[in-house]
Amino acid sequence: MGAVERPPSMKPLLLLDLDGVLRSFPPMPAELAARAFEPSLLRRAITGEITDEQWRQEVGPDFAVTTGGVITEALALVRMARRQCFVALLSNATTRLEVDLATLGLDGEVDAVFNSSRLGLAKPDPAIYRRVLDELGYSTGLFCDDDAENAAAARAAGLDGVHVPDTAALRTALAVRGLIPPTVLLILPDRDEAEELAAELLEAGWGPCAVHRDMLAGEDDAEAVDWVVELTTAPDGLPASAHRAELDDLAEQHDGFTGEG
Repeated sequence: MGAVERPPSMKPLLLLDLDGVLRSFPPMPAELAARAFEPSLLRRAITGEITDEQWRQEVGPDFAVTTGGVITEALALVRMARRQCFVALLSNATTRLEVDLATLGLDGEVDAVFNSSRLGLAKPDPAIYRRVLDELGYSTGLFCDDDAENAAAARAAGLDGVHVPDTAALRTALAVRGLIPPTVLLILPDRDEAEELAAELLEAGWGPCAVHRDMLAGEDDAEAVDWVVELTTAPDGLPASAHRAELDDLAEQHDGFTGEG
Protein backbone atom coordinates (compact mmCIF):
# COMPACT_ATOMS: atom_id res chain seq x y z
CA MET A 1 0.00 0.00 0.00
CA GLY A 2 1.06 3.61 -0.37
CA ALA A 3 2.34 5.83 2.39
CA VAL A 4 -0.23 6.46 5.11
CA GLU A 5 -0.63 9.96 6.50
CA ARG A 6 0.92 10.17 9.94
CA PRO A 7 -1.77 10.53 12.63
CA PRO A 8 -1.60 14.18 13.72
CA SER A 9 -1.83 13.34 17.42
CA MET A 10 0.64 10.44 17.14
CA LYS A 11 -1.58 8.12 19.09
CA PRO A 12 0.05 4.90 20.31
CA LEU A 13 0.40 2.38 17.49
CA LEU A 14 -1.41 -0.94 17.80
CA LEU A 15 -0.41 -3.32 15.03
CA LEU A 16 -2.34 -6.58 14.79
CA ASP A 17 -2.14 -9.84 12.94
CA LEU A 18 -5.47 -10.85 11.39
CA ASP A 19 -5.86 -14.62 11.26
CA GLY A 20 -5.94 -16.19 14.69
CA VAL A 21 -6.35 -12.79 16.33
CA LEU A 22 -9.36 -11.08 14.70
CA ARG A 23 -10.47 -13.81 12.29
CA SER A 24 -10.89 -17.56 12.60
CA PHE A 25 -11.51 -20.38 10.15
CA PRO A 26 -13.10 -23.79 10.66
CA PRO A 27 -10.68 -26.74 10.73
CA MET A 28 -9.41 -27.85 7.34
CA PRO A 29 -8.92 -31.50 6.36
CA ALA A 30 -5.29 -32.47 6.96
CA GLU A 31 -4.58 -33.50 3.37
CA LEU A 32 -5.97 -30.23 2.00
CA ALA A 33 -4.05 -28.17 4.56
CA ALA A 34 -0.81 -29.95 3.64
CA ARG A 35 -1.29 -28.94 -0.01
CA ALA A 36 -2.51 -25.41 0.65
CA PHE A 37 0.16 -24.53 3.20
CA GLU A 38 3.11 -26.27 1.63
CA PRO A 39 5.82 -23.73 2.53
CA SER A 40 7.16 -22.85 -0.91
CA LEU A 41 3.70 -22.55 -2.47
CA LEU A 42 2.33 -20.57 0.44
CA ARG A 43 5.26 -18.15 0.34
CA ARG A 44 4.61 -17.45 -3.34
CA ALA A 45 0.98 -16.66 -2.48
CA ILE A 46 1.63 -14.41 0.52
CA THR A 47 4.42 -12.42 -1.15
CA GLY A 48 2.33 -11.72 -4.25
CA GLU A 49 4.33 -13.86 -6.64
CA ILE A 50 1.03 -15.54 -7.53
CA THR A 51 -2.54 -14.33 -7.05
CA ASP A 52 -5.07 -15.87 -4.70
CA GLU A 53 -6.80 -17.45 -7.69
CA GLN A 54 -3.56 -19.01 -8.94
CA TRP A 55 -2.80 -20.32 -5.46
CA ARG A 56 -6.18 -22.03 -5.23
CA GLN A 57 -5.80 -23.49 -8.71
CA GLU A 58 -2.48 -25.04 -7.73
CA VAL A 59 -3.95 -26.49 -4.54
CA GLY A 60 -6.90 -28.08 -6.33
CA PRO A 61 -10.66 -27.79 -6.92
CA ASP A 62 -11.54 -28.80 -3.36
CA PHE A 63 -9.89 -25.64 -2.00
CA ALA A 64 -12.99 -23.48 -1.76
CA VAL A 65 -12.96 -19.76 -1.09
CA THR A 66 -14.04 -18.81 2.43
CA THR A 67 -13.81 -15.52 4.28
CA GLY A 68 -13.75 -17.08 7.75
CA GLY A 69 -15.47 -15.36 10.67
CA VAL A 70 -14.79 -12.41 12.93
CA ILE A 71 -13.76 -13.17 16.51
CA THR A 72 -16.33 -10.88 18.12
CA GLU A 73 -14.69 -10.58 21.54
CA ALA A 74 -11.38 -9.60 19.92
CA LEU A 75 -13.14 -7.04 17.75
CA ALA A 76 -14.71 -5.50 20.85
CA LEU A 77 -11.21 -5.12 22.33
CA VAL A 78 -9.93 -3.50 19.15
CA ARG A 79 -12.80 -1.04 19.19
CA MET A 80 -11.96 -0.06 22.75
CA ALA A 81 -8.26 0.29 21.96
CA ARG A 82 -8.98 2.34 18.85
CA ARG A 83 -10.42 5.13 21.01
CA GLN A 84 -6.85 6.03 21.88
CA CYS A 85 -4.68 4.06 19.41
CA PHE A 86 -3.91 4.15 15.73
CA VAL A 87 -4.83 0.58 14.80
CA ALA A 88 -3.39 -1.21 11.77
CA LEU A 89 -3.42 -4.77 10.47
CA LEU A 90 -0.27 -6.55 9.30
CA SER A 91 -1.25 -9.84 7.72
CA ASN A 92 0.53 -12.56 5.78
CA ALA A 93 -2.22 -12.77 3.20
CA THR A 94 -2.99 -13.29 -0.45
CA THR A 95 -4.32 -10.80 -2.95
CA ARG A 96 -7.83 -11.59 -1.71
CA LEU A 97 -7.35 -9.93 1.68
CA GLU A 98 -8.97 -6.60 0.87
CA VAL A 99 -12.11 -8.30 -0.47
CA ASP A 100 -12.34 -10.47 2.65
CA LEU A 101 -12.00 -7.49 4.97
CA ALA A 102 -14.78 -5.65 3.16
CA THR A 103 -17.02 -8.73 3.24
CA LEU A 104 -16.45 -9.17 6.98
CA GLY A 105 -16.87 -5.46 7.69
CA LEU A 106 -13.37 -5.24 9.15
CA ASP A 107 -12.10 -2.68 6.66
CA GLY A 108 -13.85 0.05 8.63
CA GLU A 109 -12.61 -1.21 12.01
CA VAL A 110 -8.94 -0.29 11.53
CA ASP A 111 -7.00 2.75 10.36
CA ALA A 112 -4.63 1.01 7.94
CA VAL A 113 -4.05 -2.41 6.37
CA PHE A 114 -0.71 -3.89 5.36
CA ASN A 115 -0.99 -6.97 3.15
CA SER A 116 2.17 -9.03 2.67
CA SER A 117 1.20 -9.92 -0.89
CA ARG A 118 1.08 -6.20 -1.78
CA LEU A 119 4.37 -5.46 -0.02
CA GLY A 120 6.27 -8.40 -1.47
CA LEU A 121 7.47 -9.24 2.04
CA ALA A 122 6.10 -11.59 4.67
CA LYS A 123 6.43 -12.09 8.40
CA PRO A 124 8.77 -12.97 10.08
CA ASP A 125 11.10 -11.05 7.75
CA PRO A 126 12.24 -8.07 9.87
CA ALA A 127 12.03 -5.86 6.79
CA ILE A 128 8.24 -6.00 6.75
CA TYR A 129 7.98 -4.57 10.26
CA ARG A 130 10.44 -1.78 9.48
CA ARG A 131 8.52 -1.02 6.30
CA VAL A 132 5.27 -0.62 8.23
CA LEU A 133 6.87 1.60 10.87
CA ASP A 134 8.44 3.78 8.18
CA GLU A 135 5.20 4.17 6.26
CA LEU A 136 3.24 5.06 9.39
CA GLY A 137 5.92 7.37 10.77
CA TYR A 138 6.37 5.48 14.04
CA SER A 139 9.57 4.29 15.67
CA THR A 140 7.81 1.55 17.64
CA GLY A 141 4.42 0.28 18.78
CA LEU A 142 2.64 -2.78 20.11
CA PHE A 143 2.42 -5.75 17.74
CA CYS A 144 0.23 -8.76 18.56
CA ASP A 145 0.36 -12.04 16.65
CA ASP A 146 -0.82 -15.57 17.41
CA ASP A 147 2.48 -16.87 15.98
CA ALA A 148 5.33 -16.70 18.51
CA GLU A 149 8.00 -16.51 15.78
CA ASN A 150 6.33 -13.47 14.24
CA ALA A 151 6.09 -11.76 17.63
CA ALA A 152 9.79 -12.43 18.30
CA ALA A 153 10.76 -11.05 14.89
CA ALA A 154 8.76 -7.91 15.62
CA ARG A 155 10.71 -7.42 18.84
CA ALA A 156 13.95 -7.76 16.89
CA ALA A 157 12.69 -5.03 14.56
CA GLY A 158 12.03 -2.62 17.43
CA LEU A 159 8.37 -3.27 18.16
CA ASP A 160 6.82 -4.42 21.41
CA GLY A 161 6.00 -7.84 19.99
CA VAL A 162 3.60 -9.98 22.01
CA HIS A 163 2.50 -13.55 21.37
CA VAL A 164 -1.29 -13.71 21.78
CA PRO A 165 -2.43 -17.30 21.22
CA ASP A 166 -6.01 -16.45 22.19
CA THR A 167 -8.31 -13.52 22.92
CA ALA A 168 -7.61 -13.66 26.65
CA ALA A 169 -3.92 -13.06 25.92
CA LEU A 170 -4.82 -10.17 23.61
CA ARG A 171 -6.93 -8.62 26.36
CA THR A 172 -4.08 -8.91 28.85
CA ALA A 173 -1.57 -7.40 26.40
CA LEU A 174 -3.82 -4.38 25.86
CA ALA A 175 -4.80 -4.00 29.51
CA VAL A 176 -1.31 -4.03 31.01
CA ARG A 177 -0.22 -1.37 28.51
CA GLY A 178 -3.15 0.88 29.30
CA LEU A 179 -4.66 0.58 25.83
CA ILE A 180 -8.08 -0.51 27.12
CA PRO A 181 -9.84 0.75 30.27
CA PRO A 182 -8.60 -0.90 33.48
CA THR A 183 -11.97 -1.03 35.24
CA VAL A 184 -14.41 -3.94 35.18
CA LEU A 185 -17.91 -3.67 36.62
CA LEU A 186 -19.49 -6.68 38.32
CA ILE A 187 -23.22 -6.15 37.86
CA LEU A 188 -25.38 -8.15 40.27
CA PRO A 189 -29.15 -8.22 40.94
CA ASP A 190 -28.98 -8.23 44.75
CA ARG A 191 -27.60 -5.45 46.96
CA ASP A 192 -26.61 -7.60 49.93
CA GLU A 193 -24.84 -10.07 47.69
CA ALA A 194 -23.00 -7.25 45.89
CA GLU A 195 -21.84 -5.73 49.18
CA GLU A 196 -20.73 -9.08 50.55
CA LEU A 197 -18.81 -9.86 47.38
CA ALA A 198 -17.21 -6.40 47.39
CA ALA A 199 -16.00 -6.96 50.96
CA GLU A 200 -14.54 -10.35 50.02
CA LEU A 201 -12.77 -8.91 46.98
CA LEU A 202 -11.39 -5.98 48.95
CA GLU A 203 -9.95 -8.37 51.52
CA ALA A 204 -8.41 -10.41 48.70
CA GLY A 205 -6.62 -7.33 47.38
CA TRP A 206 -8.91 -5.99 44.67
CA GLY A 207 -9.65 -2.28 44.52
CA PRO A 208 -11.53 -0.05 44.90
CA CYS A 209 -14.51 -2.45 45.32
CA ALA A 210 -16.99 0.44 45.44
CA VAL A 211 -20.67 -0.55 45.30
CA HIS A 212 -23.27 1.67 43.71
CA ARG A 213 -26.79 1.38 42.42
CA ASP A 214 -27.51 1.40 38.70
CA MET A 215 -31.14 2.11 37.77
CA LEU A 216 -32.26 0.24 34.69
CA ALA A 217 -32.86 2.62 31.80
CA GLY A 218 -36.50 3.48 31.29
CA GLU A 219 -37.66 1.89 34.53
CA ASP A 220 -39.77 3.82 37.08
CA ASP A 221 -39.86 1.05 39.68
CA ALA A 222 -37.25 1.78 42.34
CA GLU A 223 -36.76 -1.95 42.79
CA ALA A 224 -35.69 -2.38 39.15
CA VAL A 225 -32.02 -1.80 39.76
CA ASP A 226 -28.70 -3.54 39.42
CA TRP A 227 -25.90 -3.29 41.96
CA VAL A 228 -22.46 -2.58 40.58
CA VAL A 229 -19.13 -3.55 42.13
CA GLU A 230 -16.36 -1.43 40.61
CA LEU A 231 -12.94 -3.06 40.26
CA THR A 232 -9.90 -1.30 38.81
CA THR A 233 -6.84 -3.05 40.25
CA ALA A 234 -6.27 -6.78 40.77
CA PRO A 235 -4.31 -8.26 43.71
CA ASP A 236 -1.28 -8.80 41.43
CA GLY A 237 -1.19 -5.08 40.62
CA LEU A 238 -2.45 -5.52 37.06
CA PRO A 239 -5.56 -3.77 35.77
CA ALA A 240 -8.76 -5.61 36.61
CA SER A 241 -9.51 -5.82 32.88
CA ALA A 242 -6.52 -8.14 32.49
CA HIS A 243 -8.51 -10.66 34.57
CA ARG A 244 -11.78 -10.31 32.68
CA ALA A 245 -12.32 -14.05 32.13
CA GLU A 246 -11.96 -14.71 35.88
CA LEU A 247 -14.36 -11.88 36.69
CA ASP A 248 -16.85 -13.08 34.08
CA ASP A 249 -16.97 -16.43 35.87
CA LEU A 250 -17.31 -14.77 39.25
CA ALA A 251 -20.20 -12.59 38.11
CA GLU A 252 -21.98 -15.60 36.60
CA GLN A 253 -21.68 -17.46 39.92
CA HIS A 254 -23.69 -14.62 41.47
CA ASP A 255 -26.32 -14.50 38.70
CA GLY A 256 -24.75 -11.35 37.29
CA PHE A 257 -22.60 -10.19 34.42
CA THR A 258 -19.68 -7.88 33.74
CA GLY A 259 -19.35 -4.55 32.00
CA GLU A 260 -16.65 -2.11 30.99
CA GLY A 261 -15.70 0.63 33.43
